[in-house]
Amino acid sequence: MGQNLTRKILADHLVSGELQPGREIGVRVDQTLTQDATGTMAYLQFEAMGIPRVRTKLSVSYVDHNMLQTGFENADDHRFLQTVAAKYGIYFSRPGNGICHQVHLERFSSPGDVLLGSDSHTPTSGGAGMLAIGAGGLDVAVAMGGGPYHLTTPTIVGVHLSGQLQPWVAAKDIIFELLRRLTVKGGVGKIFEYFGEGVASLSVPERSTITNMGAELGATTSVFPSDERTREYFRAQKREAMWRPIGPDTNPEYDEVVEIDLDRLGPMVARPQSPDNVVPIEEVEGTRLAQVCVGSCTNSTYHDLSVTAAVLKGRKVHPSLSLTVTPGSRQVFTMIARTGALADLIESGARILESACGPCIGMGQTPASDTASLRTFNRNFPGRSGAPNDQVYLASPEVAAVSALAGEITDPRKSGAPPSLATPQEFVIDDDLIIPPTESADGVDVARGPNIKHLPLAQPLPQTIAAPVLIKLGDNVSTDHILPAGSKILPLRSNIPAISEYVFHYVDPEFAAKAKESGASIIVGGSNYGQGSSREHAALAPMYLGVAAVLAKTYARMHHTNLVNFGIIPLVFADEADYDRVNVGDALEIPDVRDAVRGGQVTVRNTTQGHEFTARHNLSQRQVEVLLEGGLLNYVKARAN
Repeated sequence: MGQNLTRKILADHLVSGELQPGREIGVRVDQTLTQDATGTMAYLQFEAMGIPRVRTKLSVSYVDHNMLQTGFENADDHRFLQTVAAKYGIYFSRPGNGICHQVHLERFSSPGDVLLGSDSHTPTSGGAGMLAIGAGGLDVAVAMGGGPYHLTTPTIVGVHLSGQLQPWVAAKDIIFELLRRLTVKGGVGKIFEYFGEGVASLSVPERSTITNMGAELGATTSVFPSDERTREYFRAQKREAMWRPIGPDTNPEYDEVVEIDLDRLGPMVARPQSPDNVVPIEEVEGTRLAQVCVGSCTNSTYHDLSVTAAVLKGRKVHPSLSLTVTPGSRQVFTMIARTGALADLIESGARILESACGPCIGMGQTPASDTASLRTFNRNFPGRSGAPNDQVYLASPEVAAVSALAGEITDPRKSGAPPSLATPQEFVIDDDLIIPPTESADGVDVARGPNIKHLPLAQPLPQTIAAPVLIKLGDNVSTDHILPAGSKILPLRSNIPAISEYVFHYVDPEFAAKAKESGASIIVGGSNYGQGSSREHAALAPMYLGVAAVLAKTYARMHHTNLVNFGIIPLVFADEADYDRVNVGDALEIPDVRDAVRGGQVTVRNTTQGHEFTARHNLSQRQVEVLLEGGLLNYVKARAN
């Protein structure tokens, strides 16, 4: 059997450990990216390390999340990010240049390299043959300082694509099919690698749609080979010199294989309120809509907006709904303007938003009460749109466009032949809004607004934890549940005391007050605790409030790492029956926890019930040492000294 592409890249970047299932490895990071909602904290952490310049091949700071400037906070953060970039050798993508994943794919993706980004949808660049991984900001800060990224050797799942997509069926339907089969927990601890004759039928933007939404499987990342289709894309981006072919050997070996016959796929829709609640469009056809949104880092490419415009050309959006369109980058915006697609969109009644994340993270366009919204986004977790009881459906741009005309979810296959669109031979290239790093930091002063507060650090793990259970949660709790996004909360990302007031805000509005009163506390969760975004604030803010431990059935990869990075011990019920027994308000005691963590098995005493049970952890020896030190920053600084 031949070697798969993922193992080739991992082996080429391996700096510690062995590529054996379940073993922790450290990999060299070539590139990093941050966005403004996570970047401010990441750069405060980088500054705390005392390293004068980044040590990666390339690091880019993007501004794309906190774009609503209703107060000074966001603008101040943007100035901080630009001056930090100048001082430490980082490229800076200015506000308006586009969504980080779309711009990075266009201008910086590099086949065979490892990209680490402080955003869960960093795997977008896997569509161009990168091993692109989302992580917490602290992990990215360490990588910028030259440190490796540590992860458990993943299971490699080969996704064999045969056939080709039929008319009106989109790349999004491929990842919907995987989510339908595997659920949001099906990719935890796995990397999805696409291979087979069907791969050649997909363009790089189509591939990036699939790798982007691989994050919703809980996957570490997803990757396509770099082939002639990749070369065409790089040539059109005038970056052919950065292209190189890389793919699996003949007859590659995978730990698991999933078969998808593209010929047999039809349009699909993810129903509220989870990306894996996927059904064939026939099951939801006719659902009345008050809103349709096209865009986000998943579906805001030139092709996505061009097909939307072609469907709408010469027609008007249904009077019962509002249609918004978001170009993913300034390049896309310019291209649709020059081809006339932008005029077609405007004339149809679409509302054109700036090139930013926008509605996908609750930054505007909150749906009306008790109405359905159809979006081409990647997530429809409860409340993510800004409305606690929202009814958000996810679909492809093709479905969104025909549904916007009909006023209800509509099967596009009933609309005749789809538009015939040519792939651009050349994209508009204008990188003037990407500011390259300065050669020297001399004379560069970092601008710090009043909202940028001191970086809190965790204390070393105590010998005993004694604390009440403040909240008990079910399965698939997302980081949106733990610390919501939206226009009110996102601007506080650089102010931990302020943003900590919103921990579990929509689940238990009194949680922050109870946590501060308690001093120390414990969270109990179900399966896949912490799914979704990479936002490390969902661990950092609870740490600030005194959360000492989380007890859950299982964890999502990034949140598990973030808990360790900020000194919160992530424990797993050895017997899930103990999850059912523990209640909110129970006083738990974890004695001799420092010694127990070293041994891997922890005794938990429920002093309220007089019950004792066992918990375990899934930590490597390095993570144990990180936890004992009180988090990754303490660990790194101690060893640097």
